[in-house]
Amino acid sequence: MSRSVLQPSQQKLAEKLTILNDRGVGMLTRLYNIKKACGDPKAKPSYLIDKNLESAVKFIVRKFPAVETRNNNKLVVENVDVLTQMRTSFDKPDQMAALFKRLSSVDSVLKRMTIIGVILSFRSLAQEALRDVLSYHIPFLVSSIEDFKDHIPRETDMKVAMNVYELSSAAGLPCEIDPALVVALSSQKSENISPEEEYKIACLLMVFVAVSLPTLASNVMSQYSPAIEGHCNNIHCLAKAINQIAAALFTIHKGSIEDRLKEFLALASSSLLKIGQETDKTTTRNRESVYLLLDMIVQESPFLTMDLLESCFPYVLLRNAYHAVYKQSVTSSA
Repeated sequence: MSRSVLQPSQQKLAEKLTILNDRGVGMLTRLYNIKKACGDPKAKPSYLIDKNLESAVKFIVRKFPAVETRNNNKLVVENVDVLTQMRTSFDKPDQMAALFKRLSSVDSVLKRMTIIGVILSFRSLAQEALRDVLSYHIPFLVSSIEDFKDHIPRETDMKVAMNVYELSSAAGLPCEIDPALVVALSSQKSENISPEEEYKIACLLMVFVAVSLPTLASNVMSQYSPAIEGHCNNIHCLAKAINQIAAALFTIHKGSIEDRLKEFLALASSSLLKIGQETDKTTTRNRESVYLLLDMIVQESPFLTMDLLESCFPYVLLRNAYHAVYKQSVTSSA
């Protein structure tokens, strides 16, 4: 009885599967050894018992990121009537200016969102490191997961998509929707509030952040530094916070992430364009640096495009803003 001859492509596939299996067994063995070593106080690496590191990790775990989001929701409820009116009045400058004066706790919302952004950025760096390590040790498995993630149809059931995102996140791959953030925010849902009311609060939270961005221009620390490609007070982390919080919230509430981010961009653009007409130098101290936030938000988002930004905010202003901050940086260092 003659055996069928394997084609070269089939032989390569068999070789890849064998290597992948060996790599997987090796990785599981290493993970087991790491877990065993870390579970033994005598064998645990010294940096894992560093008191400073322990407190930092506990802080991140405690804060990620439900506490700040819950407090932001409380601030939204306090301003719900004003925010509801602002949501539909972004094309009426005089009315928006009058409504903005009635808002309370603007700085608190921005500070809490910035903290969330810093935590998410830190987590993103850790994920990137994980991805690099896994790509070195098990490249076939990582590339397969990445290919699987990149080819999920838009119409895929969200539960199926979230399973794929969880797998991808475990491999250190960035996802349109952060599954860990979805779980963290889902645990904060209140039983005393209807789903419709929670959805409204989520929408108004995005409105609150959008109309509050211009206040950052008066902060001395809001200056953009080309050397670190970020702002001195970490407000560049708002780009990650806004995108990931929006994606998680409207996944939980089964809303359209793209539509809500488009609404956010329209409100933020309209609000920032107004400070271009301000003559008070204190209010507009770092206006150009804050303009750059719009570009960062769009660059960070898988749901927004530069064409959409161009329709809301003239690109010439962004170009001039980049020119101004780089020129200011050169002047300051001279």
